[in-house]
Amino acid sequence: MTISSVAVAGSGFNASGAAPGLILSRGQTVNLSATFDPAVAGNATGSIIVTSNAANSPIVITLSGTGVAPEASRSVSLSWTASTSSVSGYNVYSSSVSGGPYAKLTPSELAATSYTDNSVQEGQTYYYVVTAVNSQNQESGYSEQVSATIP
Repeated sequence: MTISSVAVAGSGFNASGAAPGLILSRGQTVNLSATFDPAVAGNATGSIIVTSNAANSPIVITLSGTGVAPEASRSVSLSWTASTSSVSGYNVYSSSVSGGPYAKLTPSELAATSYTDNSVQEGQTYYYVVTAVNSQNQESGYSEQVSATIP
């Protein structure tokens, strides 16, 4: 048997493993793999049509899949006014409880006066404070607390 074509119908479906021109002897097999990578959420149908010189050609393989919408990415963007004192950077802290205790979010001090927290989760409230650090690595007290509630 000689495979003359492998056609895929349906949005998001792909096939691999059985290429046109492939010759199979009696008893020989080939693996045909189907993948589904939808661009949109919802149900989808498709097919793989394998055409050959075999008596039962073409062979139609029906496909179906359900695309799931990607989880929305959430973040909190913070910005603050630069310190009037001489500073080498800033540290950002957060807590799930108003007034702390706070956990440091920045692995090293920031030179910028802004920070984006990409680790927030839906339905949670976060409380943030910032500290300034001078060249002797001395850290100021916490800034005024701000909060963000993630919808």
